[in-house]
Amino acid sequence: MDVGAIASVATEMSQVETAQAVQIAVLKKAMDIEANSALQLLQAIPSNPPHLGNNVDALA
Repeated sequence: MDVGAIASVATEMSQVETAQAVQIAVLKKAMDIEANSALQLLQAIPSNPPHLGNNVDALA
Protein backbone atom coordinates (compact mmCIF):
# COMPACT_ATOMS: atom_id res chain seq x y z
CA MET A 1 0.00 0.00 0.00
CA ASP A 2 1.19 3.46 -0.71
CA VAL A 3 1.02 6.34 1.72
CA GLY A 4 -2.01 7.88 0.00
CA ALA A 5 -4.02 4.66 0.32
CA ILE A 6 -3.10 4.32 4.00
CA ALA A 7 -4.14 7.92 4.65
CA SER A 8 -7.39 7.33 2.76
CA VAL A 9 -8.19 4.24 4.80
CA ALA A 10 -7.37 6.03 8.05
CA THR A 11 -9.62 8.95 7.10
CA GLU A 12 -12.46 6.64 6.14
CA MET A 13 -12.16 4.72 9.42
CA SER A 14 -12.21 7.99 11.35
CA GLN A 15 -15.36 9.09 9.53
CA VAL A 16 -17.05 5.76 10.25
CA GLU A 17 -16.16 6.01 13.95
CA THR A 18 -17.52 9.55 14.08
CA ALA A 19 -20.74 8.52 12.35
CA GLN A 20 -21.19 5.63 14.77
CA ALA A 21 -20.61 7.93 17.75
CA VAL A 22 -23.24 10.34 16.46
CA GLN A 23 -25.72 7.52 15.87
CA ILE A 24 -25.18 6.22 19.41
CA ALA A 25 -25.66 9.70 20.85
CA VAL A 26 -28.92 10.12 18.92
CA LEU A 27 -30.12 6.70 20.07
CA LYS A 28 -29.34 7.53 23.72
CA LYS A 29 -31.21 10.83 23.41
CA ALA A 30 -34.22 9.06 21.87
CA MET A 31 -34.19 6.49 24.68
CA ASP A 32 -34.06 9.28 27.29
CA ILE A 33 -37.03 11.00 25.66
CA GLU A 34 -38.99 7.72 25.59
CA ALA A 35 -38.17 7.06 29.24
CA ASN A 36 -39.38 10.53 30.23
CA SER A 37 -42.56 10.07 28.20
CA ALA A 38 -43.24 6.70 29.84
CA LEU A 39 -42.67 8.21 33.28
CA GLN A 40 -45.09 11.04 32.54
CA LEU A 41 -47.72 8.55 31.38
CA LEU A 42 -47.30 6.49 34.55
CA GLN A 43 -47.58 9.58 36.72
CA ALA A 44 -50.73 10.65 34.87
CA ILE A 45 -52.58 7.46 35.84
CA PRO A 46 -54.83 8.22 38.81
CA SER A 47 -54.37 6.02 41.84
CA ASN A 48 -57.14 3.70 43.00
CA PRO A 49 -59.28 4.74 45.93
CA PRO A 50 -58.26 2.92 49.12
CA HIS A 51 -61.43 0.79 49.22
CA LEU A 52 -60.86 -0.71 45.74
CA GLY A 53 -58.56 -3.58 44.88
CA ASN A 54 -57.90 -4.79 48.41
CA ASN A 55 -60.08 -7.90 48.40
CA VAL A 56 -60.30 -10.81 45.96
CA ASP A 57 -63.49 -12.84 45.78
CA ALA A 58 -62.21 -16.40 45.45
CA LEU A 59 -65.70 -17.99 45.41
CA ALA A 60 -67.03 -18.21 41.95
